[in-house]
Parts: sequence; structure tokens; C-alpha cells
Amino acid sequence: MDILTEGCQGLGIHLTEEQEQQFMDYHHLLLEWNSRMNLTGITEYEDVMKKHFLDSLCIVQSSVLDLSQVRKVIDVGTGAGFPGIPLKIVFPHIQLVLLDSLNKRIRFLDAVKDALGLKDVLAIHGRAEECGRDKRYREQFDLCVSRAVAHMAVLSEYCLPLVKLKGFFVAYKSDKIQEEMDSSKRAIRSLGGTVKDRSDLMIPGSDIHRSLIYIQKTQRTSGKYPRKNGVPGKMPL
Repeated sequence: MDILTEGCQGLGIHLTEEQEQQFMDYHHLLLEWNSRMNLTGITEYEDVMKKHFLDSLCIVQSSVLDLSQVRKVIDVGTGAGFPGIPLKIVFPHIQLVLLDSLNKRIRFLDAVKDALGLKDVLAIHGRAEECGRDKRYREQFDLCVSRAVAHMAVLSEYCLPLVKLKGFFVAYKSDKIQEEMDSSKRAIRSLGGTVKDRSDLMIPGSDIHRSLIYIQKTQRTSGKYPRKNGVPGKMPL
């Protein structure tokens, strides 16, 4: 059995032939475009299946979030499309926004969207601070996801302003997260969030540890957040 298919089954996901082909086409495009631009340092087939595709899908292992009931999703700092595009392949009903600050990545994401025949996917070139202040995006999403490498307090300021009341922000983190979580409690609370769940798991078929932090939007985010471009990273809450 293929690494991806077996790993998905371990997560309770059963791929159709069309979905399996979409993942293969995605992998092919990733390699093709990566030869011209730096999208990822992970290119070996097995590594892509585990460290990108299956890792993206680990979000289903939660008792507080049902992806089948989620409609509008935004992926902040999506890079080469993780976790957003794998989630869209498995849950085609979602309306997905992919946000990244590098335009070359947006061109790649548009190519992937077209090649895979993905509907209701919008790739945006911009910064989270700008989107969080834009009425078209502020507090409009049922779910915000991010694998971006940033401190939890910083990620929360990027992401929680985009989440509607009772929606979720899910941060993909390494397993050594407790100290970071402890130092981010005030920031999360100030932005209207409440930590509802934490999944500590291993990516299927690997020895790679992953922690997913599920934060629910329990209060509206104050209009003073997010702060101006660059400020959250330089001066975390």
C-alpha cells in the first residue's frame, strides 16, 4: 500500500482515486517548480508524502473540530500550499484562501489550483497584518491554519483577527511547545482566543512529532489588532 494512502487511513481518511491523483500531480508540480525557485527543501517522494501531505492532514485528529462542518478556511503563510491545499483535496467543499507574502509562491499556487481542478481557491499576495485589517477578510473565516515558523504569540496576532466568533485557529507546532504556550497565554486571551485542545502526535509512518494547538475565537478581536506591518514579530504581545 502507498505511503500516502496508508497514512491517510491511519488518520481515518479514505482517499478516492481522483484525490490520490491530485496528490500525485501536486507532488509533480512541486518538484517541477522547485527546480526553478526555492519552494521547499523537502523533495524526496516519501518525505513529501509524510512531512508535507500527511502532516497537513493531522488536523483531523481532534475532538473539538470537525472539518466536514467547516466552510471558509484561510492558510496564513502558506508557502508551497501547506496545509491548505492537502486539506482542500480531502475536503473539497471548503472555500480556501491561501495567503503568502511572496508573489512567486502565489504564481505556483495558482498553477497548482488550475492543474488539480480545485474550485473555490483564492491565492493572495499579502501580509497577515494587512488582511487582518481588511473588512473582506477580518473575522470572516471558520478556520485559520498556519504552519508558519513564528512564536505562538506572533502567530496568534496574525491569525485570530481573521477568525469569526466561535471559529478556530489551528497552529502546527513542534512537540517542544509547552514553554512557548505558557508565554503566549496573555497574547491569545488579549486577541479573543481560548485554547480548546492540543494534539500531540506522530506523523503517520514516521517518528516525527507534531503538536497542533486548537484555539477557539471566544471574543471579538479588538480593533487595535493586528498592529502595523512588522510590529507583531518585533514586539510580541
